[in-house]
Amino acid sequence: MDPCELITSKDIDAIAVVTPVWTHFDLARAAIENGKHVFVEKPFTSSVEQGERLIGLAARKRVKIMVDHTFLFTGAVKKIRQLVDEGTLGRLYYYDSTRVNLGLFQHDVNVIWDLAPHDLSIMDYLLKDKPVAVIATGEKHLNGHEDVAYITIYCEGGTIAHINVNWLSPVKVRTTLLGGEKRMVVWNDLEADEKVRVYDRGVSISNVDSVHDLLVSYRSGDMWSPRVDQGEALAAEARHFVDCIQNDLPPLNDGEAGLRVVKLLEASDQSLRGRGTPVQI
Repeated sequence: MDPCELITSKDIDAIAVVTPVWTHFDLARAAIENGKHVFVEKPFTSSVEQGERLIGLAARKRVKIMVDHTFLFTGAVKKIRQLVDEGTLGRLYYYDSTRVNLGLFQHDVNVIWDLAPHDLSIMDYLLKDKPVAVIATGEKHLNGHEDVAYITIYCEGGTIAHINVNWLSPVKVRTTLLGGEKRMVVWNDLEADEKVRVYDRGVSISNVDSVHDLLVSYRSGDMWSPRVDQGEALAAEARHFVDCIQNDLPPLNDGEAGLRVVKLLEASDQSLRGRGTPVQI
């Protein structure tokens, strides 16, 4: 069964909103006011204020909101989350993601609102440290919206994240790196096999009494590629939504998760307008 058919089947009182982002608020609000659970395409809403209103309305109507953060249900992201939770990587130093291709240009949003929700939702799921500030830079070249952009996110605990999104790349790239104190991960979503690779590599420093006496040692151990589930992510996401409705469970990617992403998108836009001015979260 098609995932959208599963969500909108006669046994599930829910609506799927798979429309441009500027329509999400009105359509989702109408559905929630009529007692419908709502599955909303990413990004959740066009503003933080809209997201907060929908979350409050859904709580009063006792219905569920799920935001389409499909990548959280891929085998690769689930495996990386397992590695993080088990402490395999150690304390995370950085999250670095590149999501670039030639087109498809959007007419209502810039490249950040179009592509970055994927990476921001993955980052939100994998990193335990809360974002505290955002710096975004970008440029418009063709249709009045930024088509190349770079986002830097500072998190509590010292973790830093960087996201590169681009509609003007000659090649398609979907690569994410996570650097940890113990190990590092490379996820290439375009690889047919070995999408996730774990590297036992790192740097150790001793004798920190004086910067001139630092002893730096480099560790270069094995690389391995853990097995990842090859199941279809959107189908798994739809089944999760149905299960949450039937068993009154909070969705993994609920309205609050969607709102956290919108907060980062809104802060990125504000920083863009200020030519890279830092924006506190």
